[in-house]
Amino acid sequence: MEISPFGERLKSERKRLGFSQEAFAAVGGVRKQAQISYEQGKTLPDIGFMAAVSKIGVDVSYVIFGVQAADALTADERQILEGYRHLDIIGKARVLGVIEGAAPADAARKNVTQVTAGGGIGQHITGDIYGTLQGPVMGNKIVKKK
Repeated sequence: MEISPFGERLKSERKRLGFSQEAFAAVGGVRKQAQISYEQGKTLPDIGFMAAVSKIGVDVSYVIFGVQAADALTADERQILEGYRHLDIIGKARVLGVIEGAAPADAARKNVTQVTAGGGIGQHITGDIYGTLQGPVMGNKIVKKK
């Protein structure tokens, strides 16, 4: 049986907040079996359940619509987002580059762009490039300073 997107999001919020199914169900005023049913997409909770879990930090907008609410962000996430929104396009590109560079190796490799830099024989580089090219570039060659 395929889990519904609603159930997946409800489960992810429960786990994000560090609750067991039983404890989370208690906050919502239901039994553990009801919580399991919600997460499996078999049934949907009522408005009372959603209101109760919102008081412990559940992003109800995310659970219902799949869109994260700004007030569900942590203080540092809000600060980053506010600063990002005030950047020009170059600043935004830099921030995204820092985020991509700081991502764990497995995540970073999924979005790697293939780069080719070349010149004469023995100076051709193809593939995933990690590191910095040193020296001034003239045309498509790296020129050593004299």
